[in-house]
Amino acid sequence: MHLSSDEIIFWRSGFLKLNQTIVTTWGLMALLTGGSALITRRLQAAVAISRWQSLLEIVVGMANRQIGEIGLDNPEKYLPYVATLFIFIATANLCTIIPWYQPPTGSLSTTTALALSVFIAVPVFGIADRGLTGYLRSYAEPTPIMIPFNIISELTRTMALAVRLFGNMMSGVMILAILLTISPLFFPVLMNLIGLLTGMVQAYIFSILATVYIAAAAGKPADRQHQQDQEKQPWTP
Repeated sequence: MHLSSDEIIFWRSGFLKLNQTIVTTWGLMALLTGGSALITRRLQAAVAISRWQSLLEIVVGMANRQIGEIGLDNPEKYLPYVATLFIFIATANLCTIIPWYQPPTGSLSTTTALALSVFIAVPVFGIADRGLTGYLRSYAEPTPIMIPFNIISELTRTMALAVRLFGNMMSGVMILAILLTISPLFFPVLMNLIGLLTGMVQAYIFSILATVYIAAAAGKPADRQHQQDQEKQPWTP
């Protein structure tokens, strides 16, 4: 039993190797890219639309509403990144119904890459919304003493994102493999259904946490306006 798809190696040359995680990840990216191109090539603003366009509109609409409810103005600005995270993780986890398939999200290398993308996206969106000075000033809130603690928080939450997704997905694969040896008929079917639900929940949690971190870095426009108004007021003892 392989604990991770990283252990299944198809090709190796020195320190270079091609394992199942890389093949599966690139296969999913190709599938999602091709599927998106096929679905969006004939979009229609009509009453009668295709089922695929209807499904796409539901996913995009839900993601857009979630981003807005978290507190970010202009959700369309963040939608491509957040929705891509959710769709990729959800698709990777839903494909567990395919025989002999191991999700790339069950590999620490994949979850670390996803967490690092969030680690980079947070300051990118934060600087775009608040400016470089405003974003760097946020590390000194509420007092400059918090600067090292805020930096440590950025690093630890990135690690937590990677480990949480990896642990949940790997444990599900391990439990399913154990149940296959004990009872190869009933329990695996039940665990597959539970695994699909868990995979969707993990995709939702990961994308929501990423959005929350981006919202914290961007700051609420109302709060920034209030701060600017306070700075314009004359000082009184």
